[in-house]
Amino acid sequence: MQQFDLIVIGSGPAGEKGAVQAAYFGKRVALIEHDISLGGACVNTGTIPSKILRESALYFSGIKQRGLYGLDYSLKEGLTVKNFMHRKDVIVEAQRQKVLQNLVAHGVELMRGVASFEDANIVSVQKSGRERQSIRGSAVLIATGSAPHRAPDIPFDDKVVFDSDSILEMGSIHRSMAIVGGGVIGCEYASIFTALGVEVNLVDGRDRVLPFLDKEISECLRERLTQLGVRFHLGERTTQIERTPNGVRIGLQSGNTLAVETALFAAGRRGAVSQLGLEKAGVTLNKRGYIEVNDDYRTSAATVYAAGDVIGFPALASTSMEQARVAVCHAFGFSYKQRVASLLPMGVYTIPEISAVGETEESCTEKGIDFAVGRAHYANNVRGQIIGDSAGLLKLLFARSDKRLLGVQIIGDTATELIHLGMMALESKMTIDVFIDFVFNYPTLSEMYKYAAYDGLGNLSGHKVRQG
Repeated sequence: MQQFDLIVIGSGPAGEKGAVQAAYFGKRVALIEHDISLGGACVNTGTIPSKILRESALYFSGIKQRGLYGLDYSLKEGLTVKNFMHRKDVIVEAQRQKVLQNLVAHGVELMRGVASFEDANIVSVQKSGRERQSIRGSAVLIATGSAPHRAPDIPFDDKVVFDSDSILEMGSIHRSMAIVGGGVIGCEYASIFTALGVEVNLVDGRDRVLPFLDKEISECLRERLTQLGVRFHLGERTTQIERTPNGVRIGLQSGNTLAVETALFAAGRRGAVSQLGLEKAGVTLNKRGYIEVNDDYRTSAATVYAAGDVIGFPALASTSMEQARVAVCHAFGFSYKQRVASLLPMGVYTIPEISAVGETEESCTEKGIDFAVGRAHYANNVRGQIIGDSAGLLKLLFARSDKRLLGVQIIGDTATELIHLGMMALESKMTIDVFIDFVFNYPTLSEMYKYAAYDGLGNLSGHKVRQG
């Protein structure tokens, strides 16, 4: 039986970075991947492909140009998702090769097959058409990601009824779609397909979309998506779902019925652990089907760690990588990386983008924090006017007592890039005065930080100091 210092199960962001981290410090590492393609959902079915489709939708629909030049770019009849995804194939293949090259460069042994535990240190690998092979590891890192929850009462066929993994395999782009689930995935695809000219109905049992966001930002998104053409059915639950000769019929709790050509169910995911035999290793799951870990990403088994989507929230590629690095450093006593940063930026790739870090108005209120708010609107920013984003917003929350920055919320073009400046100031416990002291390139969207700070000072003193 081969002996390794670390066995990693899964080649997504967490698995790759965890394996390479250990190998970098001289450990012998085996990485097991059952899929023919490396990179996990991030590269193959989720993060990267969906963002490429989003950019393609923005480009081919001319949605940005409509606001600037008053032109209507109508999409041709008969276009398919594949028409928009040629670039995806090129980029995804490049990312797969990048993962492979990184593993090879660090001497990680790649093993193809389905992994399952024999005990907390022995993992068997079932290769297609071959005998099962068992290997031993001083430590094991589970990084198998997550999979869409496919409820038995939903007639998935991946032709007209899709989940969040299979939606990118859709053939023709249908004229109407129902999306059930107002979370990140549901809202992202609702905006993308609406931009492509699809009539989208979004159904969610809650009273607002993305309820973890600042309420003002969540409402801004709903308004923007409504203007784009999304029809919202909030506070609604599905009662009946059936395929029909013309597509799908969905009954709602209110008694209304949606008759659409296709449907996407994006209402939840679970840890991809069904084939691992976790009980043999003594690894436990929580009620939501994710692996339970402590602050060091150790599971209930002392030598087994888990990181990434398989442990649940926040289930972001960026955090998954860091979780795996911390887990490996803890497992082997490396002093290199001891914790994941306390502040994690949230990026939502809807149209428009949203990004946030730190406190929201609601969380400040719940914690009894005396706060004030400063806002800057894209419509008042020259760069915002140039690019045609008239509805974007940058919002700063700060403490009334000492003006220390508490949170940053952004909705608008390149929000996921703009957030990092605010995050660094927040991590460094700076006050909003720092943005006033900074000199920003002009014209830039980043300059909104300065004018949001001016607006905040005006709100703090009871009058507007300066408009921006």
